[in-house]
Parts: sequence; structure tokens; C-alpha cells
Amino acid sequence: MTASRSDYAAILLRNDPILDVRSPREFERGAIPNSRNIPILTDDERHDVGLTYKQDGKAAAIARGHELVESDTKADRVSAWLKYIHAANPTALTCWRGGKRSQIAQQWLAEAGCDIPRLDGGFKALRQTSLDVIAQSSKRDWLVVAGSTGVGKTRFLRNYQPSIDLEAIANHRGSAFGSMATPQPTPVTFEIATAQALLQIADFKCCLIEDESRTIGRLAVPNALYKATQNAPLVVLEAPLSERIRFTYEEYVIGAIPTQLIEAVDRIQKRLGRERHRIVRGKLVEALRQSNAELHQEWIGCLFDWYYDPMYEFQLSRKQERIVFKGNAAELREHLATAYQLPCNA
Repeated sequence: MTASRSDYAAILLRNDPILDVRSPREFERGAIPNSRNIPILTDDERHDVGLTYKQDGKAAAIARGHELVESDTKADRVSAWLKYIHAANPTALTCWRGGKRSQIAQQWLAEAGCDIPRLDGGFKALRQTSLDVIAQSSKRDWLVVAGSTGVGKTRFLRNYQPSIDLEAIANHRGSAFGSMATPQPTPVTFEIATAQALLQIADFKCCLIEDESRTIGRLAVPNALYKATQNAPLVVLEAPLSERIRFTYEEYVIGAIPTQLIEAVDRIQKRLGRERHRIVRGKLVEALRQSNAELHQEWIGCLFDWYYDPMYEFQLSRKQERIVFKGNAAELREHLATAYQLPCNA
């Protein structure tokens, strides 16, 4: 019993739970966002089976796998699978290609009285579905929201559907200061989650997306999506400098780990130059020492003057022919409602 590949887009759209029986190392390299890894073979066991396959062939490798997962170990793993299945009601189980590992897991579960489909073609086939979805993004109508650092582009976009928040999917806020407390997903997991977001807006003609660079943190925006947004019309969100500084302080500094702020400033030392980096870092260290909001806003202002605003103005100068509107948040909301029939949900 297999889940049909024709259903994989629907599985991604619904964010169905999936039982993934691949090894932990495979799972760490990339996974379906709502899947649970309960491996049929540990990393060491899989390595052992792989060596046997190379040396003695397929039949010997299968026998070695059964030998490694004998009665007690098998019972423990089936018990763990059943516990998850009863709790989460997963749509299917999977391994890498939908081959022996998921077939054997499916058989063991059936022997325990639990019938569950396996993904035809496994994780590899479902990932291919996600890549196909991303490839189709070039056929959509995109409207890109640009704006200098601190105008609140992401906050603005959250009030609109359809929109895609790539920074949320990438778990990174897209600048030297954008790291989050939790790590970013792997590139493969990021691709699948992006495909899920694209499927959620499939029925809408026009979709909003933030103007992103080629990378968000250490993750590359999928090529088809990036190219599509680089040719799309641009609307520019504007805000006074004082508001931008205050927003950046509230969003990036309050609650931040002090050492991470210092490390973020150090990461752009070459771009700031030695003397300006020394000034900004000194102001930051003193603001942290005093827990002083005004001092924090001073170094943020310096970063805007010396780094972020010049960089933004240069980048925007190369996109002038794509700009269709500029304005503050209220003006942009009105423009989106009248020109694109995109109402604000706030």
C-alpha cells in the first residue's frame, strides 16, 4: 500500500505528519517539516549494512539488517512507531527512496495490526515534488516590497494574504543581526517549507514578497523564485529615520544576547572600515554596560548612516525601472487595496 505521487502536493499543502524511518544523519540533512524521525536503523547500523552490501551484495545486506534489528530491538522500534502513529495519525511512512527500509517497517507495523501507506519513491520523490512547485513560481505574478532597514517590511507583510515570509521560513531576519536563537533549517528542509508556502497561495493571482538578497543567513533563496522576484514590480515602504531606529532597537536589541550583538558588528568590520567599526563597537559596548536605550539608538543610527542606508540606496538605484510606488505604511496599504485589490488583514 503506497501513497500516490499525485497526492504529494496535497500532502505538502496540508503539512501532513509523516513517519520518517531514515537514519538520524539522513534526517538531519533535510526533512519534511512535519515529519518525525524514528529510524529503523541507527547511523552505525546503516553504515554496517552498507559495508555488507558493497562486500557481499544485496541479499547479504538485507540479512545483516535483520540480524542487527533482532527481536527486542525490533519490538522497541515497532512500539515507538505505534506510539507516534496513535498520537499524530501520520499520512504515511517513508525512507529515502521508498525501498526496503520503509517496506520492512510497513510490514512490521502490519504484523502489529497497523496498516499505514508508504510514500512511493520515498522522501526523494516528495522532495522532487517540492522542487517542481518552486520551479512553477516563475509563472506567478509577484509584487515585491522593498524598503530600507528598520521600516518594518516583514511586519507589514504579515498583515497580507497572499504573501510569503521567506525570513520566517529561513528562521533568519536577513541581515548581519538576523540570527535567531534557534538554528536555521537545512537547505533541503528550507526548500520543502518554501514549496509548502507557495502551495498555500496557489489560488491567488498576485502575491506579496519581501525584497530579499540571494541569501538569507546561510540559506540560498531557491533560484526559480529568486529570479522571478528580481523581475517583478517593486513597491517601496518608507518611514522616518527616527521610527526606523526605534523599530530596529525594539526588534533586534531588546532581549538579544549581548555577545551576539557584538559578533554581528564584528562581522561587518571590513565593510564599515576599521575606524567606524571601532566607534560603533565602542558605542554598543557602552550601551550594553549601561543598559541605555538612547545609547543603543546612537550606534544603530551610525550603522544606518555608514552602512545600511548607503548599501540600500545603491541596491535600489539598480531597480529604479521596476518601482511602481513609494510611500509610508498607510499610503502603501491604500495603494495595494486600490491598484491590486489586496486588502490589509490588520
